[in-house]
Amino acid sequence: MAFPRPCVFALVAITGFILNAVDGGTKIPSTLDGPFEPVTVPFDAALRGNAVDLPASDPRVQRRVEGFKPEQISVSLSADYDSVWISWITGESQIGYHIKPLDPKTISSVVRYGKMRYPLMHEATGYSLVYSQLYPFEGLQNYTSGIIHHVRLTGLNPHTLYYYRCGDPSIPAMSKIFSFKSMPISSPKNYPNRIAVIGDLGLTYNTTTTVSHLISNKPDLVLLVGDVTYANLYLTNGTGSDCYSCSFPHTPIHETYQPRWDYWARYMQNLVSKVPMMVVEGNHEIEEQAGNLTFAAYSSRFAFPSEESGSSSTFYYSFNAGGIHFIMLGAYIAYNKTADQYKWLERDLANVDRSITPWLVAVWHPPWYSSYKAHYREVECMRVAMEDLLYTHGVDIVFNGHVHAYERSNRVYNYTLDPCAPVYITVGDGGNREKMAIKHADDPGNCPDPSTTPDEYIGGFCATNFTSGPAAGKFCWDRQPEYSALRESSFGHGILEVKNETWALWTWYRNQDSRSKVGDQIYVVRQPNLCRTPQKITTHWFSAA
Repeated sequence: MAFPRPCVFALVAITGFILNAVDGGTKIPSTLDGPFEPVTVPFDAALRGNAVDLPASDPRVQRRVEGFKPEQISVSLSADYDSVWISWITGESQIGYHIKPLDPKTISSVVRYGKMRYPLMHEATGYSLVYSQLYPFEGLQNYTSGIIHHVRLTGLNPHTLYYYRCGDPSIPAMSKIFSFKSMPISSPKNYPNRIAVIGDLGLTYNTTTTVSHLISNKPDLVLLVGDVTYANLYLTNGTGSDCYSCSFPHTPIHETYQPRWDYWARYMQNLVSKVPMMVVEGNHEIEEQAGNLTFAAYSSRFAFPSEESGSSSTFYYSFNAGGIHFIMLGAYIAYNKTADQYKWLERDLANVDRSITPWLVAVWHPPWYSSYKAHYREVECMRVAMEDLLYTHGVDIVFNGHVHAYERSNRVYNYTLDPCAPVYITVGDGGNREKMAIKHADDPGNCPDPSTTPDEYIGGFCATNFTSGPAAGKFCWDRQPEYSALRESSFGHGILEVKNETWALWTWYRNQDSRSKVGDQIYVVRQPNLCRTPQKITTHWFSAA
């Protein structure tokens, strides 16, 4: 067990849903303001929104290119500012009983790019692949993707607008010209202006509201904290349900309808062809198939800076965005102290230089600190395994999803308020068709049986009754926990704006509000002189004047 680091500032719990904007004259509470009473915003059933999936007939999800012209185009970051990944798909996917995968070798993976729209002076090549989702059961349809291309652009200047086209110029089958802006160089003075954070997105009419509101906030980067398309709420014949196990209890394997991935990527192209998006896996990406294969769509469709950040997996990796170091962790792969992921995390944290990237942000799908009944203490074993390591290295903020609601914590470590611990923010409220989490574990009659809480896929049992504090001897609190600052069952998205090396503004927006109305807002304040962390010493070389 790690011991709390010396620190004197207190912690906030905020009634942020009534605050005005930063420049409106109202003081925005910060993590220096010292804890207030936890807040629960009453649930209004009228605000459920429209949790109905977009149908295949919606023009926004239909294939709009011919032949082998690129579609489903996206940008993602490499480990640092000077490199990005461009991804796209060519050719048509197939679903049925007799499918024949396309040959990736028949199409080249080329990106032409430059600082001017004409001419595009630089060219990069990459690799391509196809994946299949196969079911060895009579009556289930198989799927094979179009050709997925990933090309890494290198040698980029920081914070610079680049134009690009992708495809195969020899056919010719090239996309129109798109653009993206590279990240700022890593330093304590440089940060992306706005980082959007969303989770459990899906492809419903609620989703379209979330994405529309997000775009209006003009982010420079998007974090998607898992549960992407919810293709696994469908049978292979395209029949869907809000609850798979309720509607299809006797299927021989948990089926998925893979064309939903194509629909989702077509809808999202308008955003992610311009703004880099970084993704981490959720439970809806498991998608088991023949041979016990899992996560095929997730691992194939997205480009990850795994190799660049010293990881051997698509489930965990890291990257810099200006003065922020992001760590993306996998809850659905081994995370104990002997696991590759844990050893990689130790190395990655040891290499973080807080004089260059003062902010340390961690992201994974299922939350450690949630007071909702849904998924309550579901990944306690992950918390037990990894919390000390993240705490010791001074992680500032943690973003999670999984629980379909919004919740922001006070700074908490091992269920105890600690001014040097991270702020945990759950944003599993992107809009998917499973609808919202409403019940709280601390409400009368809602505390789950401990034996029912572990995730079946992850396994393990570590959640026992609390041994100290207000909930001592109990599995759940009998009121909103002290660590829970604000919780609300509404769909929405968040925006992180790091102002400098010690102050960051977090704002959460509800879908049902106007685009400019704030649902929750707080300054997260770092106190590096008071909350000491291991220091990496880097020699800085400066040219002579």
